[in-house]
Amino acid sequence: MSQFQPHRLSVAPMMDWTDRHCRVLHRTLTGRSLLYTEMVTTGAVLHGDRRRLLGFDPAEHPVALQLGGSDPKDLVAAARIGEAEGYDEINLNVGCPSDRVQSGRFGACLMREPELVAECMAAMGAAVSVPVTVKCRIGVDDQDPEESLFRLVELSSQAGVKLFVVHARKALLKGLSPKENRDVPPLNYPLVWRLKRERPDLTIVINGGIGSLDEAEAHLAHVDGVMLGRAAYHTPAILADVDARIFGGSAGQGPFEAVELYKDYVARELARGTHLAAMTRHMLGLFHGAPGARTWRRILTVEGVKPGAGLEVIDQALAAVSGLQAQRVASGFEAGEAAQIAHAQ
Repeated sequence: MSQFQPHRLSVAPMMDWTDRHCRVLHRTLTGRSLLYTEMVTTGAVLHGDRRRLLGFDPAEHPVALQLGGSDPKDLVAAARIGEAEGYDEINLNVGCPSDRVQSGRFGACLMREPELVAECMAAMGAAVSVPVTVKCRIGVDDQDPEESLFRLVELSSQAGVKLFVVHARKALLKGLSPKENRDVPPLNYPLVWRLKRERPDLTIVINGGIGSLDEAEAHLAHVDGVMLGRAAYHTPAILADVDARIFGGSAGQGPFEAVELYKDYVARELARGTHLAAMTRHMLGLFHGAPGARTWRRILTVEGVKPGAGLEVIDQALAAVSGLQAQRVASGFEAGEAAQIAHAQ
């Protein structure tokens, strides 16, 4: 793991979103942030298409594998496979609230079984040399977060876990959908800050509802790291400022430069038979809020799904955005000149 503490800013594991194509795009924007896979169940790792599920581009480092499961033996086997595949960290999901996850006895429902979580973490920690970490909620349903969160952290830290990513919301497993569970339960950031104050020996990363780098910097006064989720996905250009603002390094690539870098990856994947839309769908928010953003999305969405679609679609979309932005700049100059003339008269 790199010495520059990649957990200071990470991109959350998000089902159906943070696949390998998404992670490569994000890496073109930030060289330092830690990236996470989607959650992969132990059953899928042990019995599924390993190349499809676990394959990743070397450019993604540092990158963590998030596992879903609750059987220590299966988690050990999956963690060993993840380490052999080259992942920099193995993370256990103790936060996902979906019905499918509950029926499989993993995800957020494990907040009710902190002893089992600790057993799983101890087993994985003994089996692999890369860090093993936990991503959890502050509690579920009628649990008291001050008890559920602190007990989970205490038992898992005794089992050797040094880093916890805490989504600062409860998961309400009865009556709310997974989507609602990302928004409806109230956020309790001060509880996570308190966890760090009381456990300064641990690395505490906060997650949930953080929508900007300004907010991220404010949290870093209280915790060791911030995990961005939907903000990073829907407005990925904010990641271009992460290396400079959060890590104190040099500025990252802007959206135009990132697209050019990503095109090299897209070309390789197209040659391997990957459909263009599987890669461009992660780019739709890249110019969010900028002139031409709607045109960019339309071209990628409409043209990118057509049979045989290739790099020319990205070039077409990029040219449209560039042209619209140039027009905006030119009209701004003209307006400024007109104002100067009017003022002079």
